[in-house]
Amino acid sequence: MNGLDSFEILGLPRTATEQQVRQAYHTKVKACHPDQFPDGRTQQIAQEELIRLNLAYEEALRLTIGHRPGAPVNMLSAEEAKRLAVRLMEQHRYESALLQLSHVESRDDEWYYIHGQLLMNMRQYGTAHQSFREAVRMQPENRAYRQGALDAAVAVKKHQKLRYRVADWAGSLFHRTYGQGKR
Repeated sequence: MNGLDSFEILGLPRTATEQQVRQAYHTKVKACHPDQFPDGRTQQIAQEELIRLNLAYEEALRLTIGHRPGAPVNMLSAEEAKRLAVRLMEQHRYESALLQLSHVESRDDEWYYIHGQLLMNMRQYGTAHQSFREAVRMQPENRAYRQGALDAAVAVKKHQKLRYRVADWAGSLFHRTYGQGKR
């Protein structure tokens, strides 16, 4: 995600202040927080939007703070960010781990692999598959990366099949319940 995208996601101009970034973020989070939606599919969409907002917020905040005199130049090295992300993932703090990964400017194969693992834990199988595939592209011989890509692809297919089965079941239940009364 580049800086312009992060400001656009937050609905702000590129010249926004740190305070404006914080205010826009909090307003948008309130509008899309997954806890306010009863439907599982809607919650999943809201969760994806929340992740996108979190990443945009961190990037926009980094850019606005970076322009402030006396602001820290670099928060964490890539290796420190990856180690911290793995630690947070072990504690099931997936969103925090994603935020740590977002601080890394250069992304290597290990970054994509960790990113894929986090997304698998968050049940974002399609995006996880993309991350694992990028790791495999960078290191084709790595079996762990290949296994991650395979697991994510299987999860995508399984999730799609399950969704269609539930939709078919609900449709047939609706038809039996309401279709009978029209005869």
